[in-house]
Amino acid sequence: MLEDRILYVDAEAIVIDKPAGLPVDTPRSGGDSVAARAAELKLGFQREPVAMHRLDRDTSGCLLLARNPKARSKFQQSFESGSVQKTYLAVLAGVPGGQSGVIDLPLAKFSTAEEGWRMIPDEMGKRAQTNWRVLAERDGQCLVEFKPLTGRTHQIRVHAARGLGAAIVGDPVYGGGDGPMLLHSWRIIVPRDKKPAIDVSAPVPDSFGLWLDFIDAL
Repeated sequence: MLEDRILYVDAEAIVIDKPAGLPVDTPRSGGDSVAARAAELKLGFQREPVAMHRLDRDTSGCLLLARNPKARSKFQQSFESGSVQKTYLAVLAGVPGGQSGVIDLPLAKFSTAEEGWRMIPDEMGKRAQTNWRVLAERDGQCLVEFKPLTGRTHQIRVHAARGLGAAIVGDPVYGGGDGPMLLHSWRIIVPRDKKPAIDVSAPVPDSFGLWLDFIDAL
């Protein structure tokens, strides 16, 4: 039940720990999703909460939902102004050349009948920027903190693979796709004018394995 995965709740917002494998929006082909199960998160309200941003199907972690239209409008303004801070953790199948920086790589959607669609770097695409910092290295892999400054589809995944030259472990589109994708929406901070900011972290899933010991020390 999604109710069991609630990390934060008040009259305006709910933050859940979205499990990997569950899409936010219902796929065109049908099936399970956060949207399809939003009634589990009504918690006595008449309206179902609405997701304010998207996490890929295979990405776990913090997902913010608005509980009423007024809150939805405020949160939307916060996302559009760039004041919402999101922090992701990922394990990369390689080690980048530096320790930190900003990836500035515009992205565009590309599709073919044979392979379907994906996002690719394109100078004519939409602006996409991501702060990154290596937290630890082990056995030719590394744990990286990503803080996206924009919110493009698959942004962190493409920026890791093409901007840093090391795809996220388990990424089925931009990497090898062997095992679970190790990308987790770890923390979200949402400022509010008349209330304390929402500041929530989601527990890192067991799929991160040996990296959990280091993450627990952060």
